[in-house]
Amino acid sequence: MSEPITTPSPITTPPPITVPPFAVIPGAQVQHTLQGQERQIVDLVEATYRLHAAGDSVNPPSYFLRFSDRPTARIIALPASIGGQVRVDGLKWISSFPDNVQAGIPRASAVLILNDHDTGYPFACLESSIISASRTAAMAASAADRLSRHRRRPTRVGFFGTGLIARYIHTFLSATGWSFDQIGVHDVSADSAAGFQSYLQQTATGQVSVYDSPEQLIRSSDLVVFATVAGRPHVTDPAWFDHNPLVLHVSLRDLAPEIVLASANIVDDVDHCLKADTSPHLAEQLTGNRDFLTGTLHDVMTGRVALPDDRPVVFSPFGLGVLDLAVGKHVYDEVTGAGQLHVVDDFFHELRRYG
Repeated sequence: MSEPITTPSPITTPPPITVPPFAVIPGAQVQHTLQGQERQIVDLVEATYRLHAAGDSVNPPSYFLRFSDRPTARIIALPASIGGQVRVDGLKWISSFPDNVQAGIPRASAVLILNDHDTGYPFACLESSIISASRTAAMAASAADRLSRHRRRPTRVGFFGTGLIARYIHTFLSATGWSFDQIGVHDVSADSAAGFQSYLQQTATGQVSVYDSPEQLIRSSDLVVFATVAGRPHVTDPAWFDHNPLVLHVSLRDLAPEIVLASANIVDDVDHCLKADTSPHLAEQLTGNRDFLTGTLHDVMTGRVALPDDRPVVFSPFGLGVLDLAVGKHVYDEVTGAGQLHVVDDFFHELRRYG
């Protein structure tokens, strides 16, 4: 009996490594791409949290550039790398200059650089304040859903801080199925509070009220959203939270340690959140331990932790650079697929080692 004839497998050679073209994606394209995709971005953020929890990411500490002549201002570098199907490295470079608001321009501005996985070459620069606001709002909407599944679902929301982030969080909550009977608003700037109230009255259902008192806002809300520029705790009385609300502590530094210690605390990443004098970091410094932490949002998503209903639940997300990368790469892919990518020809010029 003759041996069967086998055909040798063809030898495949890997594609040559080449320098990717460099593209610039302005804010208008970013906004157009993300508009109406709120549910998809929430799903993307949750998938990224899963990759991060599985160790398929690199997310070193953020780096803060501060200025002695501008003590309220800062610029932050968030380097990161993400695996999975995204496979991209990069850096968000985001500034926070609160005095901008008095001049009528946004406090924050940002760019996102995406680097090629194989060569390390940057292949895109995206306007990133919209990406940053979208991923922040998406993680807030995810937390609101996940942390209220075994509690009474909030029907009264209060926004403490009324800037761009508050607007995006409201948009993402509305787009992912939330509606509220009452919406409360408080800001140290009466003009900002009135502006946000006017916006909500045009876009939201339910009664919209401005509260002059922080205590009144908190006590009248079972979902409290902190979206301020506070650099140190300014809400200090645990009794204001006796009704056990769900708190989205997005701005991280509003709550005194005593409030943190009286609550069930969920973070997005333990090591990142307990740094830079955030409220959870101050609680750690006060107690000398991290026992007050209940777990991470991923722990809640996977059922590893259960949440009490006899205490406030506080979500304090540091905001991971991998989230910006995931959303930025999504925008890049969408713009590329639509044939609308603006490539800067010959951006990299010296590409031969010896001329």
